[in-house]
Amino acid sequence: MLKSLCSKTLLASAIIAFSSAAVAADKVYKLKLAETWGPNFPVFGDAVKNMVKMADEMSNGRLKIRVDSSNKHKAPFGVFDLVKSGQYDLGHTASYYYKGKVPNTLYFTTMPFGMNAPEQHAWLQYGGGQDLMNQVYAEHNLVPFPGGNTGVQMGGWFRKEINSVEDLQNLKMRIPGFAGEVLAKLGATPVNIPPGELYTALERNTIDALEWVGPSLDLRMGFHKIAPYYYMGWHEPATELMFIANKKKLEKMPEDLQAILAVAMRKAAYDMFIHSYAESAKNWQTMLQEYPNIQVKTFPTEVIKALKNANDDLLKEKAAADPMAAKIIESQQQYMKQVRAYTAISEQGYLNSTEGL
Repeated sequence: MLKSLCSKTLLASAIIAFSSAAVAADKVYKLKLAETWGPNFPVFGDAVKNMVKMADEMSNGRLKIRVDSSNKHKAPFGVFDLVKSGQYDLGHTASYYYKGKVPNTLYFTTMPFGMNAPEQHAWLQYGGGQDLMNQVYAEHNLVPFPGGNTGVQMGGWFRKEINSVEDLQNLKMRIPGFAGEVLAKLGATPVNIPPGELYTALERNTIDALEWVGPSLDLRMGFHKIAPYYYMGWHEPATELMFIANKKKLEKMPEDLQAILAVAMRKAAYDMFIHSYAESAKNWQTMLQEYPNIQVKTFPTEVIKALKNANDDLLKEKAAADPMAAKIIESQQQYMKQVRAYTAISEQGYLNSTEGL
């Protein structure tokens, strides 16, 4: 009798355990994502939509993500805090927007005179960059993921031509990140303005110049109607956006859903880089053909040298003041020396040797 009862008890326990596993496998996890961008924002917003769709499909509907754009949560530059506090589970934004709150976040978007997109991706995934980024964000209950790269960004739209370093004096320009600090060192006044307010700020003379992205997004913003001088880039050679996740929320999900989310983010980030490149190529042709009054310029050598010197001085100051900053800067500089030698004989070598054929 006891033997029979034990067998029934074991059978019942097994059934309960199996049922629990089945319920867990069917459980739907609902997450909320806050993005810095407005609703239906091209390229950047498309990356978020792609990630959400892939996560849903790969999880067979077990992972549902609601996206709130900046018009909903009202904090385009507050995504870091929204996710840190748990108001949102996920975010899509740019790391350097939060340098005022957490200074060491700025190094993970892009750096003036730094690595291009393939080089930076190599550093993040195989050169220790992701580990350093994880360390910076772990202190804030956040897990960071690459969120899509724009490639080299243009140097910006200017009302007046820049012919000398003196022309940067008192220039009020929308430019975020480390590049803003570089310009400030040369007498300019950098400001950061949400994407939805850029055109109005330029139109109303609130700012004298701005940089946004490049042809992929600049053309539709209409900056060329106000500021005819379009300068080549120096400040953002590989602008990487980011997904961030609330660490506690992430760890409460099953491991397979954590993996699915990570894969969806990585695939969406790759797709955004290609999408941005394709849109820039297309819009560049449109700009050349339909807006011949746009004057594409390269900053004078004197100005570029001054910017590079100011950049180098600032990097030394940052490294001297903060051990973690020193660690990140050293990692980037050493990896760039290694990878740039190969870039020179591969990508750059190919372009140089086949130019004009």
